[in-house]
Amino acid sequence: MGRFKNNKKGRVNVKPIAMKKNNQANVDHVTGDKIPKSFVFSRTKLPGSVKQLQMDLRKLMLPYTALSLKEKKRNTLRDFLNVSGPMGVTHFLMLKKTASALSLRVARTPQGPTLTFKIHQYSLASDIAQSQLRPRCPPDLFKNPPLIVLSGFGTQELHLKLATIMFQNIFPAIDINTVKLSTCQRLVLLNYNKDTKLIDFRHYSIRLQPVGVSRRLRKFVEKHEVPDLRNLQDVSDFVTKAGYGSESEGDEEAATVTLSSDLGRVNRGSTKSAVKLQEIGPRMTMQLVKVEEGLCSGGIIFDESENVDERTAKKKQNEDGDEEGSGEEGEEGSEGEGEEGSEEDGEDMDEDLED
Repeated sequence: MGRFKNNKKGRVNVKPIAMKKNNQANVDHVTGDKIPKSFVFSRTKLPGSVKQLQMDLRKLMLPYTALSLKEKKRNTLRDFLNVSGPMGVTHFLMLKKTASALSLRVARTPQGPTLTFKIHQYSLASDIAQSQLRPRCPPDLFKNPPLIVLSGFGTQELHLKLATIMFQNIFPAIDINTVKLSTCQRLVLLNYNKDTKLIDFRHYSIRLQPVGVSRRLRKFVEKHEVPDLRNLQDVSDFVTKAGYGSESEGDEEAATVTLSSDLGRVNRGSTKSAVKLQEIGPRMTMQLVKVEEGLCSGGIIFDESENVDERTAKKKQNEDGDEEGSGEEGEEGSEGEGEEGSEEDGEDMDEDLED
């Protein structure tokens, strides 16, 4: 497939998403719908760190995204929409940086809805790798889409339901009965905190380690490297030195699974393997602030600023009501005391008259 070009002034150069000639390759075998594909772009100029965040998001959305998408200042949303149709793009992820805030819009094409998130904090994939002793990023890590896990979204609020549906459909669905374990190499986790109304966005790589096998043995089996035996008396010392299996990690029962089939050279079927998650980034802390019916337009379904104003007004109204209530109680008390005082004064005056 060649490059799509718009004859108008606005022009979007896209390196086409890899597609096979067979139309079945573009259909999700679980849902029967088209496989979701995405564009990650910005309609404004981004600073260096945010530009790198955009590239990290493109890598996260692989393989069904345009990694080399090139946007220009004169490009409009209509230009991206015209290109997305022939390429089967179903979602837009749009970053925007203003003087006061950084936001991410996630939209369903071509008719919406659009969810706007305010990014409070973020860390790049390079920052995550620098903070780790042994960063892990094998070359075939991005050949398959990630799994999606949502936590804390089980609520009856409409805007959170829309967010759940949006994130569930942004990646291809999986069938647990037919999925190949070798394709499950990445995980995207979104955790919603109902108290702070913040969403923690994390991106992990998944790897399995056989339980009870030391790191040196795993390396020997996986890489076929000849070990250094110069300081050992016997080859058995290579296995028993420092205790067999003492260097293995994640052997807790809660983090182990029993494989149904072989996976690689080390993990064998019907044996226990420890599931290890290692963060690869990017990392974001964001808040859902707006939901629109259409593609960056249309009626507003949810607006956090309006909700804040309503809550503030209601709180102020309650406080005013409490103050009025306390004032009325004070007036009633003073009136009661005045009546009692007048009765006592009348009795004293009667006594004086009798005398």
